[in-house]
Amino acid sequence: MANNGDQTLSVSVVIPVYSGVETLPQLLGELASLISPQATPDGRKFALTEVLLVWDRGPGRSDEIIRQLTLKYPFVRPIWLSRNFGQHAATLAGMTSASGDWIVTMDEDGQQDPAYIGQMIDLAYTEHAQLVYADPINDAPHGALRNAASKTAKWLFVKLLAGRSFAEFNSYRLILGEVGRSVAAYTGSGVYLDVALSWVVADVAKQPVISRAEGRPASNYSVQKLISHFGRLVVSSGTRPLLFVSILGGVFVVIGALLTIWIIGSLIFSNVPVTGWPSTMVAILIVGGATLLSLGIIAQYVGAATNMSLGKPLYVVVSDPRDTFDD
Repeated sequence: MANNGDQTLSVSVVIPVYSGVETLPQLLGELASLISPQATPDGRKFALTEVLLVWDRGPGRSDEIIRQLTLKYPFVRPIWLSRNFGQHAATLAGMTSASGDWIVTMDEDGQQDPAYIGQMIDLAYTEHAQLVYADPINDAPHGALRNAASKTAKWLFVKLLAGRSFAEFNSYRLILGEVGRSVAAYTGSGVYLDVALSWVVADVAKQPVISRAEGRPASNYSVQKLISHFGRLVVSSGTRPLLFVSILGGVFVVIGALLTIWIIGSLIFSNVPVTGWPSTMVAILIVGGATLLSLGIIAQYVGAATNMSLGKPLYVVVSDPRDTFDD
């Protein structure tokens, strides 16, 4: 989108809400300061025109906070989901309804500073990028183990699974509006949002930012949720993991052939007896583990295909539950 000096860019902010009772009021107060037209560091005019709060039916009374903020701030638009669909689905639901020239996605926890939006807009025009990711220069407050696991998972995806050059992703994003709305409309069930963006975005940039401390105790995803999250990332990356399965099978075939040659050679030329069950058990465990890993990856693909063939919706938007049910 071209930007001349007289045009004021409109910005929509999408925030999936799971447990935002403690953090949303302060975050909305900061976003309110961006409602009036203002200039980026490079002099481009922009204004925040709407904040879409997508209620993902989390614990607590986040729904009440959303209602209060809707009454307090005219620019707040609530979106109600029929059940908990997860952060990515909730983000896509908000992006579908966004109307701005640019869409910003943020978390509810206050860790991401809205003050960087102007810099992200400048970077988008400087780099001609349709997508700008925040690039935190400090560690997130989740503990060393979880931070290391997160970095490892992102590295594996970016270096091994992504089909092309892929910037390290972050939930704090600036997306060209027409691109974001198209991705949100066509992304299927089980697809990772950042993977879907990589399918259609030509140029990606990264804006260095400083992450703030969360306005509540740091979120603590269970191991099961983290593994499920990574599994969805792997499957939605395309068919490259299936290539990994094929390569893995080929490697073990070669190893098996070499071991067979070595054993036969030892028996013929060295009279070395083939002894012990430990080596047999090790071989069985390694090959069995590789087989189960391969079947697990394939099963993820089968499950994703089944969900899509059954017509499983990514999310369902409903009316405010308070208007439907008598409290």
